[in-house]
Amino acid sequence: MAGTLYIVGTPIGNLSDLSPRALEILSTCDFIAAEDTRVTRKLLTRFDFKNELVPYHEHNRKQAGEQISQRLLAGESCALVTDAGMPAISDPGEDLVNLCHENGIPVASVPGPSAVVTALALSGLHTSRFTFEGFLSVSKKSRREHLTSLLNETRTMVFYEAPHKLPATLRDMYETFGDRRIALVKEITKIHETVERTTLKEAAEKYSLVSPKGEYVLIIDAKPQADNEEQESEDPIALAKSLLEKGMSASEAAKQAAKLTGMKKGDIYKALLH
Repeated sequence: MAGTLYIVGTPIGNLSDLSPRALEILSTCDFIAAEDTRVTRKLLTRFDFKNELVPYHEHNRKQAGEQISQRLLAGESCALVTDAGMPAISDPGEDLVNLCHENGIPVASVPGPSAVVTALALSGLHTSRFTFEGFLSVSKKSRREHLTSLLNETRTMVFYEAPHKLPATLRDMYETFGDRRIALVKEITKIHETVERTTLKEAAEKYSLVSPKGEYVLIIDAKPQADNEEQESEDPIALAKSLLEKGMSASEAAKQAAKLTGMKKGDIYKALLH
């Protein structure tokens, strides 16, 4: 009989947030699949656990995933953890979970802290409907295409961002979305937990001069409904040309303009070429 893969949420800052059930699973499972074994070892040491740690991360997930699934099929139990928060959310753990389902291996959840919903709750912005967009690409072109695809988004948007990418991301967000409200949340549950409520314009200006520190969660207001209606009535060709000027390819600009205005992509593309 196959063992069970446990998806275990771990603290995103304060180690006291580790749940009693998570403690039980981590202390009794046969081995732990960890994103960074050095980080997880510190957590285990805090509670005097000595489980076997197996590295499972972006660069070894295919080979390690096969090895882990074979051990599970042989009857062992495994706890999947990430460095902080809930595994498989913007995390290579999603591949391991999928592999287990495909092989008929039981998967169980041990819910814990999640930076997405915690930051959203802290932001004070609208929470009834939201979309999680994860990390944006390091490529300027891909990042802008991603943001442009969200121009008509009517839900609050949540992003993860690393400090070294934050200034460029905020600049692109301001150029794409205009001046909307934003909450920048960092150091969640730690001593220096910070919730900075401002606007995209002010944030872009500030972090062009100040070097950010720490991992960020960005929460951005959705586009007001009135703006959505105005966008729909905008000239599709003019919109596509403006996207071209922002560095987007003709094909992608035509695609986004078609999505936002209802005009056929092919017609917009032909107009751009001529």
